[in-house]
Amino acid sequence: MTQHSSKSSLAALTLGAIGVVYGDIGTSPLYAFKEVFAHGHVPMSAANIHGVLSLIFWTLTVVVSLKYVLLILRADNNGEGGLIAMLALASLAVADRPALRARLLMIGIFGTAIFFGDGVITPAISVLSAVEGLEVAAPGLHAWIVPVTLAVLTVLFSVQRFGTASVGRFFGPVMTLWFAVLAALGLAHIARNPAILVALNPVYALEFLGAHSGIAFVALGSVVLCVTGAEALYADMGHFGKKPIRLAWFSLAMPALVLNYFGQGAMLLAHPENANNPFFEMAPTWALYPLIGMATAATVIASQALVTAAFSVTKQAIQLGYLPRLRVLHTSVKDTGQIYLPFVNWGLYVCIVLAVVLFKSSSNLAAAYGIAVTIDMLITTTMTFFVIRYGWKYPWWLCVAATGFFFLVDFIYFAANVVKVIDGGWFPVVIGAVMFLLLMTWKQGRRLMTERLREDAIDLKSFLEAVFISPPARVPGTAVFLVAEQGNTPNALLHNLKHNKVLHETNLFVTVLHHEVPWVGFEKRVELESLGNDCWQVTLHFGFKNDPDVPEALQLLRSRGVQLDDMETSYFLSRDIVIPTLGDGMWLWREKLFASMHRNAAAAADFLNLPANRIVELGAKVQI
Repeated sequence: MTQHSSKSSLAALTLGAIGVVYGDIGTSPLYAFKEVFAHGHVPMSAANIHGVLSLIFWTLTVVVSLKYVLLILRADNNGEGGLIAMLALASLAVADRPALRARLLMIGIFGTAIFFGDGVITPAISVLSAVEGLEVAAPGLHAWIVPVTLAVLTVLFSVQRFGTASVGRFFGPVMTLWFAVLAALGLAHIARNPAILVALNPVYALEFLGAHSGIAFVALGSVVLCVTGAEALYADMGHFGKKPIRLAWFSLAMPALVLNYFGQGAMLLAHPENANNPFFEMAPTWALYPLIGMATAATVIASQALVTAAFSVTKQAIQLGYLPRLRVLHTSVKDTGQIYLPFVNWGLYVCIVLAVVLFKSSSNLAAAYGIAVTIDMLITTTMTFFVIRYGWKYPWWLCVAATGFFFLVDFIYFAANVVKVIDGGWFPVVIGAVMFLLLMTWKQGRRLMTERLREDAIDLKSFLEAVFISPPARVPGTAVFLVAEQGNTPNALLHNLKHNKVLHETNLFVTVLHHEVPWVGFEKRVELESLGNDCWQVTLHFGFKNDPDVPEALQLLRSRGVQLDDMETSYFLSRDIVIPTLGDGMWLWREKLFASMHRNAAAAADFLNLPANRIVELGAKVQI
């Protein structure tokens, strides 16, 4: 029974991985191959078709199969993956090298910022490329492509607040069917021209690169579109595990993709006039409209997976202190990973609509696509080197050999995409740059606030000793004082004593710490130190994927002799008002930006899951 259950679980996880992990890369055949020939830079010829197909096959093999599936998936942070998890691993590995750690953090946060640029382009180009099939079925429908695309995207973002649990179970079967269709379309044309399979030989790729060095370099900027979504392999490891992701790739996703690309090549050998949209031209006339519908469904699923990832990455950035608190809604009572952030959802929507209206076609968007992907690929490879060298202690030569080759491949693709910056690549870069500015402004602003508060802080133990020399009146109940810096006297306590002249029977001084690990278990959640006179210093530990729930965590104190009555517990918080000033901090405009972000951040009470009817907030001004 156990073995049967294990097999069933593996099958279910593999099916889920097909639906979520491979949604993005699974829709790449809609636009990747056609973009190589779309602009006329690469002449349509049999030799060039063979060369491009060989490049696509070996790009999938080297970048996805070897780099991500076999190497990167090994670098898990307590089972979790993704750029932030890799960043946490790398920063811990070089913790004894502060300067190097600071640089790696900067690089990793830039990669996280660039991810949001990718998050804008992916839904736009995916849905646009699917809807463009209408033009193949009926050229007169060209004017409807952009409106239909915007309608599909509007529906997608409007239903996000309901969560993905209800539709998520259909992702796997729909994408499995999609990959089956990809394979069937490709096989039909390969069967008519099986000689196309000679392009599996890497010699054809090398000959193409050698014969057309300048043109081939430009072509690489389009070839890399076949691996968009590769980062999802790593990012979704925590949801599905390594084995299901690897099994889904080698058993279905990669074979279907290769068959479809080679099928497109076989068709173009016979009908070079179909180069404008080879994917939809592969289908028989009667199947066009069903294929357009299925392609649209597949691109919506790909977009859904990326939007969900954007929610998760944002939440992790908040936990690590790089973004202000945002309103987080949980859409599932069972899965804590299913969340909805209204601000992120509609911010993405506005940027995606802008991309669709601005670029108008998938070919134009393809010029913008790739730069963000290759930047993140480069950063992931760089982080991997420091993890395996300083974290896993592998020999220097082995670390260089393991990551140097992949870094060279990533850099070549990045360089090929740099030439597209003027044609549209600036768009995701600008989005990434704005996000990086926000991330770093918040982090540096919080550091300045902490330093200023530390300058004016009063040592808690000394303060309590002075208070209990002539103790104030004690009132029944428990007071929980939230304090950012452990050991400091919270302003809320000072105000409470000054204005109310009373002290509760039990006082907890609680500091919430977020760590560079995904999860912190309940056994390590709470640290407790007695300060005497029924006063306690409490430290709560959360990982960047934990939901910070202070009341729940404080219940763990019961086993340590601190009894809490929910109805008799009050939570005291300080709401700081930031005052930008000229000085040694950030530039004044950045301080004003930080003050605005701080003012509009979600309430700490909501973020920490404090009961709304038992909160006391006291304000204070902080100059930075």
